[in-house]
Amino acid sequence: MSQEWNIRSRGHVCSICQKPLVDKTPVVSALKETGGGYERFDCHPECWKTAARDWEPFSLWDGVYLAPVKEEKKEPLKKEDAGELIRKLITLDDPAMKNVVYVLAVMLERSKILVERDAKDQSDGTIRRVYEDRKNGDTFVILDPRIRLENLAEVQAQVVALLSGTKTLGEVAKEEEADEAKTDEA
Repeated sequence: MSQEWNIRSRGHVCSICQKPLVDKTPVVSALKETGGGYERFDCHPECWKTAARDWEPFSLWDGVYLAPVKEEKKEPLKKEDAGELIRKLITLDDPAMKNVVYVLAVMLERSKILVERDAKDQSDGTIRRVYEDRKNGDTFVILDPRIRLENLAEVQAQVVALLSGTKTLGEVAKEEEADEAKTDEA
């Protein structure tokens, strides 16, 4: 699959019976792998158990549906910027930014903004991690680039530079491509 990551928003109606999901009630979420990415299903647990399917989920988890709430209180600036940045990078779908996207995801997981729902080993030896945004339920499928410890400080510096505005996405992408070329030569 050429897509290395993507975002899928939480549904507000059951994907099977089409009835609205009720705030603070159990929900089953599943990702179905398709030729063009992933299709997300959010269902009442009873519907999921009884529905006929001819496919196996790429990822499956139980959760609690939280209805969207208009939030007036702002998050601390850095966390909000990290969330916005990861969404922007995922939308760009630039393979040169895979290390930065992964470090941002881990950072947001440690900040309790994202929760890892699943990790899938792929036939090509890569790992795709499924993260869910705790607040709005968006799902992110992110490639784990298996960053080497000696390269981690450099990627973290790139993330800090992007968040602080001292470097542009283009500058960081060029650095990533140059680092990858060095790794391939070694």
